[in-house]
Amino acid sequence: MNDLHNNCRTKRALGPVALTTVAGLAGKVIDRQGYGGVEFLVAYGSVTATNATITPVVKEGDVTGTMTSVADADLLGTEALAALPAQATSRTSGVGKFVNTRIGYKGNKRYVSCGIASATVTAATIVAIGAVLHSPMVAPVDNP
Repeated sequence: MNDLHNNCRTKRALGPVALTTVAGLAGKVIDRQGYGGVEFLVAYGSVTATNATITPVVKEGDVTGTMTSVADADLLGTEALAALPAQATSRTSGVGKFVNTRIGYKGNKRYVSCGIASATVTAATIVAIGAVLHSPMVAPVDNP
């Protein structure tokens, strides 16, 4: 039976938040105890600056206070593929704004987070990141 609903848990990793001119925002630490992996879903809202770049940054750690960048071998996809790159022309819906991307974590650290590194953004830029914990050691998973 195809049943994702009873085999995953969702968490808020970031936002939704309006980015400003800061270099980035840290994501909420996700405890993945009891789950085999995490898929981060990045939702980009209305991005007005053509030269804006927004890149998800995935971190991991054995404890919550010591998070380090995840090695590429422990990611499914890349941070660059999940990023919103600068564009030379006006952004259009589904291409440079109102875009959803994803990046997965398959490493073995208990704690993970996904934040944002950004450059040349405005307060009109809305970003949100959701985390889908999957491959539970015990299923079905309680709802929500």
